[in-house]
Amino acid sequence: MIGYLNGKIIDKKPTKILLDVNGVGYIINISLNTFDKLPDEGAQVSVFTYLSVREDAMDLYGFILPEEKEMFLLLIGVNGIGAKLAQNILSGINTSELKESLKTGNLARLTAVPGVGRKTAERMIVELRDKVESLAGDTVTSFQGAVSNVKTDSLSALSSLGYNVKVAEKAVNQILSANPSVSIEDLIRLSLGILNK
Repeated sequence: MIGYLNGKIIDKKPTKILLDVNGVGYIINISLNTFDKLPDEGAQVSVFTYLSVREDAMDLYGFILPEEKEMFLLLIGVNGIGAKLAQNILSGINTSELKESLKTGNLARLTAVPGVGRKTAERMIVELRDKVESLAGDTVTSFQGAVSNVKTDSLSALSSLGYNVKVAEKAVNQILSANPSVSIEDLIRLSLGILNK
């Protein structure tokens, strides 16, 4: 599973980007919310990814923020919502507004998203209201919780690059103890510096 990519943006459109990662071009489907946060073509960017595998296709979906990926994974767990519709939903409403609409059962707001009918919106509310409650809790949790998410995501990225998890964890812990508020991009970059010494 490809969970994270870092590379140069070769081409950028509202629903997808072409990312050059060490000479390999990945076509990544994105939401409009992610598109708005992307730097210009030619710039380096890190994206969290999800690989959707079907009988007839393999599609890569990308997210600039980990919480958008979490929401995407919740959405595709709902009966009747596939990856394309989940991408569409995240283009039509930002993550925090979507969480709020699901928690309060705001059918009008959910059905205002193109492609979401009343039945789909009702299913989303029934199946995700409680799950979103815990997700919302995570975003407002303690600073420690945020550090633990950054650590987990960094270890996942380093592991997917082929590094031993235990060895990678030592490097990550070393950096986090010196700078607990480090961004995930810097944490991975600094960890790679230690691991490649």
